[in-house]
Amino acid sequence: MIITCNCGEKKFTLPDNSIPAAGRMVQCGFCGLKWKQFPVGDVEKTQSIARPKKVVSRTQPVQPKIQKPKKIKRTAPKQTREISLYSPEYLAKKHGIKINDAQPEKKINKQEKSKVSFGFYNSLLVFIFFVITLSRILYFSQEFIITNIPASEYYLNYFFESIRNIFEIWKSLIINY
Repeated sequence: MIITCNCGEKKFTLPDNSIPAAGRMVQCGFCGLKWKQFPVGDVEKTQSIARPKKVVSRTQPVQPKIQKPKKIKRTAPKQTREISLYSPEYLAKKHGIKINDAQPEKKINKQEKSKVSFGFYNSLLVFIFFVITLSRILYFSQEFIITNIPASEYYLNYFFESIRNIFEIWKSLIINY
């Protein structure tokens, strides 16, 4: 028996006896749609029934459903830790890290207190300044270097071409955005 999904995308082959006469719920493996499938085949016509008789039934009073109270999950309030996560005892117990608190205190001079590090951005600026200075020195002494070391001409040309390419990339980035 071949059945077709109601979405019309897929067809499935089933054994003829897998769907009873009363029908059964099936689900499409492609789209996940569920429907009640009846056997596909020749449906025999039985005697036609003239108008059905009206059946009068008594309505029974509807009893309200009794709802069970929902179970409330009770949790104990959070307890604070007895020991700090960064205490030497906890670090030694949990992670095996031993910290010696018995370090001699050093006298701090006023100069050591006011000591300021150079910083990342200052280092970056000095590096950029150094690179620019080095490239300018190479540019202006290019002829002198080539006359003394002829093999360096290829390397210097390649270096300056790379610098020009980097400059053009930054220039196009600034212009386009």
